[in-house]
Amino acid sequence: MSDPFLPDEYEVPEAPSGYMKLEDGDNKIRIMSPPILGQEYWTEDDDGRHPNRVRKVEDLPKDINKLTNGQAPKHFWAFKVWNYQLELFQILQLTQKTIQKAIKALNTDEDWGPPFDYDIVINRKGKELKTEYNVVPKPKKAFAKELASEFEDWYCNLDALYDGTDPFELPETEPAADDDLPF
Repeated sequence: MSDPFLPDEYEVPEAPSGYMKLEDGDNKIRIMSPPILGQEYWTEDDDGRHPNRVRKVEDLPKDINKLTNGQAPKHFWAFKVWNYQLELFQILQLTQKTIQKAIKALNTDEDWGPPFDYDIVINRKGKELKTEYNVVPKPKKAFAKELASEFEDWYCNLDALYDGTDPFELPETEPAADDDLPF
């Protein structure tokens, strides 16, 4: 039966997230910043599960096993990327060692170098513990100038991930001191 209020094919649009999620198949990106590195662990309270991130293993809480029900922290990388599929800048956080090792190998290879001059395709296949990733660099080419300009205007503070605050929230500006006023 047709709904007289909405068309049959109508779906409520979803706003894109500031965080990139690797989808099944090819995920083409351009890495736009060096990564921040650290350890991530999850805790749960009345509001649900929450990620917690620290810079070094030594910074993990002493009672980490109790806090996480025995789930070990994971080493993470987080960096700014251009997501070609969604055509927007996002944060990509990686805990998958196969992807980290592949990008590190490209970074240290004298023919490829740091991944700012070429795109990378991360292919995701499978589900849960049977998920496989393959990383393929694309030929080097300049990033589109209009997007590079747009990136300069995009605010994202990766270090906010360590504090558990919103990396997209603009910092408050300091009010001008009285002696800075023009009158």
